[in-house]
Amino acid sequence: MNNKFYSGFVSLIGRPNVGKSTLINCITGEKIAIISNKPQTTRNKIQAIITRDDFQVIFIDTPGIHNPKSKLGNYMVKSAETTLNEVDILLYLVEPYDKINDMDIEIIKKLSKVKTPVFLIINKIDTIEKSNILKIIDKYRQLFDFKEIIPISAAKGKNTEELLNTVKNYLPEGPRFFPDDMVTDQPERQIVSELIREKALYLLQDEIPHGIAVEITAMKKRENKELVDIDATLYCERESHKRIIIGKSGSMLKKIGTNARVDIERLLGSPINLQIWVKVKKDWRNSNFLLKNFGYDSKNI
Repeated sequence: MNNKFYSGFVSLIGRPNVGKSTLINCITGEKIAIISNKPQTTRNKIQAIITRDDFQVIFIDTPGIHNPKSKLGNYMVKSAETTLNEVDILLYLVEPYDKINDMDIEIIKKLSKVKTPVFLIINKIDTIEKSNILKIIDKYRQLFDFKEIIPISAAKGKNTEELLNTVKNYLPEGPRFFPDDMVTDQPERQIVSELIREKALYLLQDEIPHGIAVEITAMKKRENKELVDIDATLYCERESHKRIIIGKSGSMLKKIGTNARVDIERLLGSPINLQIWVKVKKDWRNSNFLLKNFGYDSKNI
């Protein structure tokens, strides 16, 4: 009887909006990472844990690698790149385009310098003809010797189980790093703040979403009641942005809170009383102090 147990860490890397967070949520079956159609949605590394009878995988969702324009952007790129030599497997996600993006070529150059096994994950295959997949695979094969190449659709759940089984085959023997029922190492407060930011990303346009941070200032369950009181502060960089976020007679802020409430109540399993305030912190994305204050790891600032 084989009682061996396998475990390891797997980092998801790639450009913004290639579907890393969607894949994390698909594999775990939980909303762990926020998603939107805005670039640079993910700002921090997020760990998602999959445990089966004989193995445990800790997936690390990283910010998209891009050309940064602020200290926050530098932080995000550094946060992603620090995982390259710290994990057991790298999943390099790309979109199924005929032409390989210049940023993808830069990422492949970085991958050529690491010893970690790299899988090429071609996501969003539901958006192209099947006959094009082999052509795309061939183009990437000419640039790098990938250990595995797996086409998937994270949004549709296509081939994600095959991906998980392939990952398992590369895991070393190891311990259970986390309890069997644990699916993420993120504190509830962190997930709640991200869910609020996600709704703002969906509802706000142009540059405003990139200048938003959310801090949970209080979160407490009322005595003898299921209701959870949550106080959140949404920070932006300009007074003009604050007016847009609040909206006429508070209409936009109300929409953000109403949309966030649905996901937060699902997460906590309790009804909530959510209060959101909006404050201006000028140019916070370039402030080391404020970046640390908002929970960004000081090692990467």
